[in-house]
Amino acid sequence: MSDPIVLIPARLASTRLPDKPLADIAGEPMIVHVMRRAEEAGIGPVVVATDTPAIAEAVTKAGGRAVMTREDHQSGSDRIHEALERLDPEGRHDIVVNVQGDLPTIDPRVIAASLRPLADPAVDIATLAAVITREEERTEPSVVKAVGSEIAPGHLRALYFTRATAPYGDGPLLHHIGLYAYRRAALARFVALPPSPLERRERLEQLRALEAGMRIDIVVVDDVPLGVDTPHDLERARAMLAQRR
Repeated sequence: MSDPIVLIPARLASTRLPDKPLADIAGEPMIVHVMRRAEEAGIGPVVVATDTPAIAEAVTKAGGRAVMTREDHQSGSDRIHEALERLDPEGRHDIVVNVQGDLPTIDPRVIAASLRPLADPAVDIATLAAVITREEERTEPSVVKAVGSEIAPGHLRALYFTRATAPYGDGPLLHHIGLYAYRRAALARFVALPPSPLERRERLEQLRALEAGMRIDIVVVDDVPLGVDTPHDLERARAMLAQRR
């Protein structure tokens, strides 16, 4: 039986939206909304991993749990790995779900869906994607495309991730969603690897795992959750969450 834990990396480094995790949405900081969505997924304990005391204070004030990590991490994966070792040195949690801290409107069912591929012991990492429906996103480099081979309806084995328009030809394209469920051993291996050539070229961390021969499977979900990166995104998130109240 697996014993998952959900870790949410959060820091105050955003330049387009300063102090982003603490931005107010419906009376609570954005990081608290992300924590609530992760808790609603019901898959395991939820902890925010941060290097900022103000974020940890906001989480604990809301009844959540936070762990302090170093300031010098280059990625969220590095941060959650440190957090995991601090929280669970005995190794009880064998699956780690990494939920980005800027997804306050994410559907909890989407978080839970990320665990499905890990039922196969051959899968190291699971992630998500959604079919692109807006024509302009097919060629937009900021929209990362997932390319995979179908194993079952809505379930693919990842072959590549790219900012280019791929695969070529007629048919749907998949918008990759940066939420990952790692086997604990896979996360430890991943963060110990140096950045790979394709990772540096595409500026996509997940290519490090593929180049190292690790298996990533993809679950196709209905839509892409709103990532809050700009003031406009923040206003959209506020409107969406106001409608749920």
